[in-house]
Amino acid sequence: MFLSVFEMFKVGIGPSSSHTMGPMVAAARFLDRLRAAPFEVAGLKGSLHGSLAFTGVGHATDRATILGLAGFTPEDYDAEKAEAALARVEAEGTVTPEGLGTLTFRPKEDLRFDYDRALPGHANGMILMATDGQGDVILQETYYSVGGGFVLTEEELAAGKDTDNGPPVPYPFKTAAEMLEMAENSGRSIAAMKKANEDSRGGPDRLDRGLRRIWQVMNDCIDRGLANDGILPGGLNVKRRAKGIHDALQAERGMNLAPPHTINDWMSVYAMAVNEENAAGGQVVTAPTNGAAGVVPAVIRYWLDHVPGASTKRVDEFLLTAAAIGGLVKYNASISGAEAGCQAEVGSASAMAAAGLCAVMGGTPAQVENAAEIALEHHLGMTCDPVKGLVQVPCIERNGLGAIKAVSAASLSLRGDGTHLVPLDAAIETMRQTGADMSEKYKETSLGGLAVNVPNC
Repeated sequence: MFLSVFEMFKVGIGPSSSHTMGPMVAAARFLDRLRAAPFEVAGLKGSLHGSLAFTGVGHATDRATILGLAGFTPEDYDAEKAEAALARVEAEGTVTPEGLGTLTFRPKEDLRFDYDRALPGHANGMILMATDGQGDVILQETYYSVGGGFVLTEEELAAGKDTDNGPPVPYPFKTAAEMLEMAENSGRSIAAMKKANEDSRGGPDRLDRGLRRIWQVMNDCIDRGLANDGILPGGLNVKRRAKGIHDALQAERGMNLAPPHTINDWMSVYAMAVNEENAAGGQVVTAPTNGAAGVVPAVIRYWLDHVPGASTKRVDEFLLTAAAIGGLVKYNASISGAEAGCQAEVGSASAMAAAGLCAVMGGTPAQVENAAEIALEHHLGMTCDPVKGLVQVPCIERNGLGAIKAVSAASLSLRGDGTHLVPLDAAIETMRQTGADMSEKYKETSLGGLAVNVPNC
């Protein structure tokens, strides 16, 4: 099993990796298939199913699909150009993706929210269709957005989840037990093994440049979130809080008024800054998803700004360790809130952050595995119930608490020698089983929990 650090940490747009980024990626893949098709296409249609239908408007799924079919991708997304494109599509009823000419696409008629029919492969399903001049469907593909911006066709999903067909890597661990055994036999850290795997596929220069960019985008997102205020879009009238909290924390720091537990507020405000930017549709890094994008950068920023001896030179080690843990969770369970609830999103993110922090603070591989297990174990059973389908309540504060749990888990693990009762593999499997047993209304459909018990209009 090999899952690249750049698959776990992807630069994209808010508010959701599975509901915004995924559909945009699916649309781009569909356009590529049309470009390779031997026939002439005249128009496009689509339908959204399951969680993509129920929370699609709140997660901007319709906007993302429209923009994807117009030729936009998450990596080079430009907000100003996107707004102009959306207005043009609405007014003209056409899209003009590169290499395909002008295609008929009237969003209100041709993109349907199907609330009645869930697709069998995953809760986040969508169907994209191409039509001829008579309006008849001549090509159709089903896509599943399986979390973290990952997209699989129906055929790919049936063939085996996220199958890696690349050349062998030096340390092909697919469980935490295998990871620890390889670390012991090689004498290498988890980050060093992960780096060797990455280098074998893309080379060290690509890895170094890519990791620098990932952290730069994460850190810039924190800074924007700490500087911006106002009301978040979507109709809940949620006020941005990160700037006000950060301003107060800075003032208290200068006056030496803050009690010791205020360090928790610093962790939270960094995470909240990211998720407020995400909720506003800004540029974020999936870590491993958009809904949980604040946890990992918040813990890194906490470490750099508040822990003596921290250095940006070791951020790569943090990210590589976190990506190794995230890969195990994704491969053996899920990082999708629509599939397994928020335990799969913020729980996974907290485990990743705990592992990364433990590593850069001198933890052994056994202590790193313990840190990840503690953080994940204490998110088990967490539901995904966004009010009004928006990635705002409870998502923004939840990232702050996920960061606090991550730091606490790392600290606890460093107090021991790595020996513990519950293996990380057991926690991951428990999370998978819990997600499978969880009622669908608690898995990102906004049909249960806070979503129905909090007035939202």
